[in-house]
Amino acid sequence: GGTDDGGGDDGGGDDDGDTGAQTGGNLLEDVIARGTLNCGVNETLPGFGSKDEAGAFVGFDIDLCRAVAAAVLGDSEAVDYTALTAAQRFEALASGSIDMLSRNTTWTQSRDGELGVDFAPTTYYDGQQVMARAGDGFASGSGLSDLEGAVVCTNAGTTTEKNITEATQALGVNITLTTFEDFNIVLQNFKDGACDAVTTDGSGLISRKATDQPADEEWVIFPAVPISKEPLGPGVAQGDAKWADAVNWTVFALIIAEEQGITSGNVDDMKANPPNGEVERLLGGGDEKQTAMGLPADAFYNVISQVGNYGEIYDTHLTPLGLERGLNALWSDGGLIYAPPAR
Repeated sequence: GGTDDGGGDDGGGDDDGDTGAQTGGNLLEDVIARGTLNCGVNETLPGFGSKDEAGAFVGFDIDLCRAVAAAVLGDSEAVDYTALTAAQRFEALASGSIDMLSRNTTWTQSRDGELGVDFAPTTYYDGQQVMARAGDGFASGSGLSDLEGAVVCTNAGTTTEKNITEATQALGVNITLTTFEDFNIVLQNFKDGACDAVTTDGSGLISRKATDQPADEEWVIFPAVPISKEPLGPGVAQGDAKWADAVNWTVFALIIAEEQGITSGNVDDMKANPPNGEVERLLGGGDEKQTAMGLPADAFYNVISQVGNYGEIYDTHLTPLGLERGLNALWSDGGLIYAPPAR
């Protein structure tokens, strides 16, 4: 993400080279012909993208890959994952070695313009914060002024580096910024005392505090108001509108399903007895819109039945970490999550 939390080695995904991403706007057809989706992800950020005990990729961003595979291929498991560091991710997208990036990545002007990424709708609204140990003077929680003289660590190739530098300079606060390619290394340096504080997206800090804080320490996350806007979401390479539409509308389908109360548990009943026209269209009945996009009529039925709606994905991976919906509640509940109509 912007502050991309994460990294990982460059393993994962057995890429056979048949990416088809550079064929001038036929990636949707290429993915269908290939039968698998190549998705670039994180493996070091529990809740968003990591590996479970069995070595399988799990998380909120992983489920977005699975949703696109369900929509395009009818099979949420037809995904080849490539674990990427923050510094590697954009080249992987530009080179065509991945079809989409789903790796807590912040939508920014330069990434949109210079790096050639087309961002899908924002799936997680975040903001950069700082984490330090209680009691050592760098984390009274009052704000960035606490960081005077601190060694602050983050990972390379992120918006985080620029944000913390600009924010501390504006306040006249002197810090030493140290970066590492892999966020696991950042965190290990923090645990070892080589870093007084770490900074990344607030969600990443909450994730790592929940999973890594030693029993004899208290880690404090501050300031209360984040120092940046970090709209996180999937991305695709520019120049293929049809593929971008397929990814975008998969995200929208997850949101519309939650708006309409369609879940993985009731989707069959909703399809058989749709309560309104939008539900009927979304699930492939009546005047459905998916085939006009090059997707199967039941594309979004497959997404919801195999992966769930936006709220189900959130509750599976992020709610257990203590990440409240907040800005990521539906618009009708006071949040920013909103989709255009399936019409």
